[in-house]
Amino acid sequence: MKGIVFTEFLELVEDKFGLEMVDRIISSSELASDGIYTSVGTYSFSEMLQLLQHLSENTGISIDNLLLVYAEHFFSVIEKSYPGLLATYKDPIEMISSIENHIHVEVRKIYPDAELPTFEVIEKTDNHLVMDYTSSRAMHHFGLGLMNKTFEHFNSTATIELEKIKEDGTQVRFVINKN
Repeated sequence: MKGIVFTEFLELVEDKFGLEMVDRIISSSELASDGIYTSVGTYSFSEMLQLLQHLSENTGISIDNLLLVYAEHFFSVIEKSYPGLLATYKDPIEMISSIENHIHVEVRKIYPDAELPTFEVIEKTDNHLVMDYTSSRAMHHFGLGLMNKTFEHFNSTATIELEKIKEDGTQVRFVINKN
């Protein structure tokens, strides 16, 4: 997993819960990196899982809800760092439906060894999108948070439903209806 995901996560934890919480979740985890991350480094996903788990235990907030909040924070990083990418699109459905064939292609140019989830478009109209998400990491709520922020970015709203195809969350269907 790319280091930027870790550095931004710890920045969010510090902003929302304080430096003491950052120290607490790092100290209570068994991290090969010792909790020292660079944005361009690559780290084990198990480290992110431990950090999320310990943050959840310390705050009483579910991992899914933490991932939603984190995705909203991460979207602001994308807005600041890659405004040209967002400017390519005029509509949230168009942007979300292009994750696999455009956005992830661009991400791989910057981070060639990034391990990204796959998104397969099943149905698409101007106001409706059905996509299947597949990832061994089961971070679909991170994807959901990014989708929510995409609609907000375009001053639009939508109803987004999650249907687990596999109970462990490694395959999920997103059903999106633009309001």
